[in-house]
Amino acid sequence: MAWKIPLFQIYNDKNDHELITKVIKRGAYWTTGPEVEQFEKDTAKYIGQKYAVSFTNGTAALHAAMLAMSIGPGDEVIVPAFTFISTANSPLFVGAKPVFADIEKTTYGLDPADIPSRITSKTKAIMPVHIGGTSCDILEIQKIAKENNLLLIEDAAEAFGAKIDGKFVGSIGDLNMFSFCQNKVITTGEGGMLVTDDANLYQKMKLVRSHGRADDRDYFSSTEVFDYISLGYNLRMSSITAALGISQLQKVEKIISMRREVARKYNDALSGLAGLKTPIEKKGCRNVYQLYSILFDTPHARNHVQKSLADKGVMSKVYFDPIYNTQFYKSFGKVSLPATEDISKRILTLPLYPGMSDEDITYVVSIIKGSLKPGD
Repeated sequence: MAWKIPLFQIYNDKNDHELITKVIKRGAYWTTGPEVEQFEKDTAKYIGQKYAVSFTNGTAALHAAMLAMSIGPGDEVIVPAFTFISTANSPLFVGAKPVFADIEKTTYGLDPADIPSRITSKTKAIMPVHIGGTSCDILEIQKIAKENNLLLIEDAAEAFGAKIDGKFVGSIGDLNMFSFCQNKVITTGEGGMLVTDDANLYQKMKLVRSHGRADDRDYFSSTEVFDYISLGYNLRMSSITAALGISQLQKVEKIISMRREVARKYNDALSGLAGLKTPIEKKGCRNVYQLYSILFDTPHARNHVQKSLADKGVMSKVYFDPIYNTQFYKSFGKVSLPATEDISKRILTLPLYPGMSDEDITYVVSIIKGSLKPGD
């Protein structure tokens, strides 16, 4: 369907086009080119970590994280069910078990109060998710991980550039993942990154993403025979993708500022409206609004408004339905998380993207206001 107002649009400019074109015109090194290393170094510097390793996408990065941290059969990883399915799938990729914990109702991230009861002798890691561009209660979760000698993996796919207490999200865990999929804060179309301060994990991640090969030299420009020292995969980001990442990262603060301005306008128009709540930016945090999600008082009101938006050409989406409601995860047994289920029935993500016009914002708001009825 061709939406009058889409859920997102990719921000791009002349610099994006020029850097990609430069790589293409080079006629060689469309992979393992210098752009890959530069994008990694630029990302690590921005986030404030020593090391960064790029991947084909965020899911591949999570898979690599499991392998690099030696998570495998018999291990358990505590995750939310209120997230994209790759968060829960990644432990399964390596034979481990995802254990679902409930969320808190402010940021929709893992609830620190629910985590301790999920910890068993098999628990190896906690993997919280920063939903929609705002930090979860990551500092409290970090304390729990340290007290229980557990690994902490931040799934920061949706929160590149978000902050908590002056720290960038994705700089707090032992290993931290960002996604650059097309609807993210900055995007390379597809792409992912793991960042860490741990040199050992850094070396393991490089082996995982490139066939287990010791890539201390460029495979494609050397006549030497390379050694393969572990099992690995082909999860490398291309030079073309990395070039786009370099350019997008150069304007990340501009993009974040534009997203925050659209969110401010939504907040001004919707705050105080009976029947719904706008997103909350907790004190000491910076929300980058990868998603702009409003919470209705009732499921009926949410469903009615979503239909009204669709009827008038405005895309909206439910982020997220609980993972354990999918056909695949139902086969693992019944799970019930009260807060997760409550929020998922009432939440709705509205269109938001850099440069979204005032006219389009007004149009979306007018449909919402016209669709809400007292008692919904």
